[in-house]
Amino acid sequence: MQTQLIRTAAAVFLLSAASSPVMAADDCKNRGALDTLYCDANGDMVADTPTDPSKLSDPDTLVFAYTPVEDPAVYEDIWEPFIQHLEKETGKDVQFFAVQSNSAEVEAMRSGRLHIAGFSTGPTPFAVNLAGAVPFAIMGAEGGKFGYKLQVFTQADSDIKTVADLAGKRVAHTSPTSNSGNQAPRALFPAQGVTPDKDYEVVYSGSHDQSLLGVVAGDYDAAPVASEVVERMAARGLYDTKDVRLVWESDPFPTTSYTLAHDLDPELAQNIKDAFFSFDFKGTKLGEEFEGVSRFIPITYKKQWAVIRQIQASNGVEYTPQGLAGK
Repeated sequence: MQTQLIRTAAAVFLLSAASSPVMAADDCKNRGALDTLYCDANGDMVADTPTDPSKLSDPDTLVFAYTPVEDPAVYEDIWEPFIQHLEKETGKDVQFFAVQSNSAEVEAMRSGRLHIAGFSTGPTPFAVNLAGAVPFAIMGAEGGKFGYKLQVFTQADSDIKTVADLAGKRVAHTSPTSNSGNQAPRALFPAQGVTPDKDYEVVYSGSHDQSLLGVVAGDYDAAPVASEVVERMAARGLYDTKDVRLVWESDPFPTTSYTLAHDLDPELAQNIKDAFFSFDFKGTKLGEEFEGVSRFIPITYKKQWAVIRQIQASNGVEYTPQGLAGK
């Protein structure tokens, strides 16, 4: 079912992207990897805010979405305290939009139906370049610490002891655009002794939780997953930690980016940012869900996503609708 949803969303995105008019000025001298809808005059690698006031957006209702890593219905409840805070700080109604795929989330922002979004690590560059998303925050701890790791898990009694032992096995990757679930393994595993698709069979599970639960069930021999998802699943008792074993983990990567649509009215955009940076996680469902996180930390796409762009470049990733759909 989820695979069909992803394919449908990708097809809709491809159609809408192909038919979208080129709205950017012909005199745009710098847009880098950005779609022709956008311009990057200041070289910060994200879409500029329109200079024409008539092209600015100031909606009565703000639409917010969180990356489709796990069950969206669960996260709608978890995000409720923050949504209430956002409504208070902006004076706007805020609606939670439950997205079913990365393609659907990117298309929603590109089409103007999504104003604020959390995009997972790998899809963030697609959101930036295809949808005009502007990353400005990330969850972190006091002192500015943030990040997660790519971890490889197998069954507790498996004969897999190292990444090289994945050779000849059936391994669950999450989705083509996922960083820790696909892009990072493809870039980092050859140095560990195996090349995905060449040395072992890659099976796309659709999400990190499905990958890990598939390992527990014996559907897959192993899976590369995001440490933050694994930790949340364990805290909820979704699997028994004794059933799996950690094989390998990477250095930290940035987590979900929190972004704004590039065309929001500057005053509204600033109010939204202020709401993020003034939110207190303590005592909220959000704080309970994201253990070890206490605040939103300011970031820039150009700096914090440099390592991700490097990984994706090594994999030949192109920021196109086809690339987002994994084609």
